[in-house]
Amino acid sequence: MNPVARTPPNERRLHVGLAVAELLCVSAFAVELDRALAGNTLSWIYTVEWPFLGGYAVYAWRRFLREERGGDPANPVPELDDSTQRQLDAWNAYLDEVHHGRPGDSEEPPSRN
Repeated sequence: MNPVARTPPNERRLHVGLAVAELLCVSAFAVELDRALAGNTLSWIYTVEWPFLGGYAVYAWRRFLREERGGDPANPVPELDDSTQRQLDAWNAYLDEVHHGRPGDSEEPPSRN
């Protein structure tokens, strides 16, 4: 039995996406730093921006990876009571009617009672 677990394809895509994003951010940072040191003062702003975007890529990667692995246990989806679930179902049915443009359907949203 192979002790190394196989990485699911969707997770592999996330890892490749992060690698590409980080490579882009590091390369752009190096170019802008070179330009800033050569006297282009506007490039100093970009030397701050690219590491920030690289950090955001890591943040997004972690969020997407967590969702791919089964959601965020820190933020579980709340259970709805019967009344709220009925209202939600009625609202979703109304939105379905509006978006599909069925003739003869009511144009009034469901009541909130």
